[in-house]
Amino acid sequence: MESGSHRPLIVGTPSPDGARWDGRWLDETGTAHFAQRLAASPAITNATLTLAGDLGAGKTTFVRHLLRALGVQGRIKSPTYAVVEPHRAEAGPHGALSAWHFDFYRFGDPREWEDAGFRELFASPGLKLVEWPERAAGLMGAVDAALTIGPEETPSDDTDLTDGPRQVTMQAFTDTGRRLLAALNT
Repeated sequence: MESGSHRPLIVGTPSPDGARWDGRWLDETGTAHFAQRLAASPAITNATLTLAGDLGAGKTTFVRHLLRALGVQGRIKSPTYAVVEPHRAEAGPHGALSAWHFDFYRFGDPREWEDAGFRELFASPGLKLVEWPERAAGLMGAVDAALTIGPEETPSDDTDLTDGPRQVTMQAFTDTGRRLLAALNT
């Protein structure tokens, strides 16, 4: 699929072993297209994805597009101060779905993990999207895939720089993660 200017929305290549995808999002439309491809995979319904990238890299924008593609209605806000935002899709492509968006940027005390009930959330069925996962290292359990987003170092002259091209890597660690990567190659 291509955008109105006949440029690819996302460009990427899988690794030979199917455990990694490297590519780029030309603009926010590319981010939305990537999210829609992941949302099409039934594996997303019970996956844990970590999101890495500097402040402003596009992690929360990706989450918004993914949750919309899964059928979440209403406001989707960043959990920066709340640490977690719960979401529910009643009639998405895979039926009813529970999802949690975590942002551990301000997380500093492992006792918070138990006090907030995060162990139970991560053990429950549903999608978990985790920003700043390194701040909760050793507490989360199995991660299915890791998405790394960063600005493109040398954008070409024909790109829209208002939201900037992004270099993107998605690495799978489980069968669920590999099924998600397979959705990017359809």
